Amino acid sequence: MEFDFTALEPQSRYRLLTNFIGPRPIALVTTRSAAGHNNAAPMSFFNVFSHDPPIVVLGIQPRVTGEEKDTMANIRRTGEFVVNMVDMALSEQMLVCGLGFDSEVDELSMARLTATPCGRIDASFAAESPCAFECRVERLIDYPRRTLVLGEVVHMHVHRRCLDEEGCYVDPDRYQPIARLHADNYITSDRQFVLKAPAISDFLEPDGG
Repeated sequence: MEFDFTALEPQSRYRLLTNFIGPRPIALVTTRSAAGHNNAAPMSFFNVFSHDPPIVVLGIQPRVTGEEKDTMANIRRTGEFVVNMVDMALSEQMLVCGLGFDSEVDELSMARLTATPCGRIDASFAAESPCAFECRVERLIDYPRRTLVLGEVVHMHVHRRCLDEEGCYVDPDRYQPIARLHADNYITSDRQFVLKAPAISDFLEPDGG
């Protein structure tokens, strides 16, 4: 089958993109409201795109009414946000944070997550998250129905149990983030395997051709 994205309506494009590009890691994004309380919302249009500078990107769409979501409004006002990674232990709380609460509701409190002050920005992260990235907005790219938020990571919180003995690499038996596939389907990284690339010499002729 062939799909002409220049002719497809937005919902069909969304369905095809999210069904076939995945799994997509989940960012439980926490921000500070104008009234000073915590806002938390899960985003699956998210990934890391650079390490130098350390840049993560969120894709945030407005509400059906066209009004900006609380997360986007807070990011635009403060220039700061936190990406809390989500594992199985945090999955149900993540869903609670995604419910359509009013703007003045503290989602971290509703989900019974422990709000902990950040070290470098004026926001809180969920202490239960296996790792959290404090971010400052590097730039915003606005489209009619989506804003791309480029955030520079300025600080990171990691549970010690998630790292190997040297504290350098992830322990795959302990850190198993979940990711979204499509609709209400998710996947966890508890089945990991190693793939090593073959030597390039195996594919080259002896004369280097």
